[in-house]
Amino acid sequence: MFILTSILLGIALAMDAFSVSVVNGLNEPNMKSSKKIIIPLVFALFQFLMPLIGYICVYNLAENFKTFADICPYIAFGLLLLIGTKMIIEGIIKKEDDKIITSIPILLLQGIATSIDALSVGFAIDDYKMYEAIISCIIIGVITFIICFVGVLIGKIIGKKYNGISSIIGGVILIIIGVIILIKALI
Repeated sequence: MFILTSILLGIALAMDAFSVSVVNGLNEPNMKSSKKIIIPLVFALFQFLMPLIGYICVYNLAENFKTFADICPYIAFGLLLLIGTKMIIEGIIKKEDDKIITSIPILLLQGIATSIDALSVGFAIDDYKMYEAIISCIIIGVITFIICFVGVLIGKIIGKKYNGISSIIGGVILIIIGVIILIKALI
């Protein structure tokens, strides 16, 4: 049963990362093949680590972790707002021959912003044995990788068609994702 739960958790958790992967593909439609793997790999790594960290924290820092988990959506919103605003500004001042490239530091921030809510999954899997929690997190990571890889490809296809405004569209999408995360936290 925990396998099916892990698959469903993986799909649910990967949705924000999928959207950001599409944005990265939009933003950089001519990216190298290696980057098409690096982007989903970073998201998968964070989606693997965050629930595992949450699981470990449930046993060690449960009360302190609850306070941190409550502010996670605000951190995610702030990071996505920052990255989205930067992309919009770069898209507005971008010259025709300029390339906007998703750098590793930006990608790491995106990974944190889209997976920080996965820390709370540690509470959902707290009754798992350690090996079940690790397998669950691996499944979540693999599903995230697949979904994000597809997202990058979709973004690249769309980005080639709308290269001139793709960075602005991508920035707006990131800000919308951040607002949705914030609204969910407030409700």
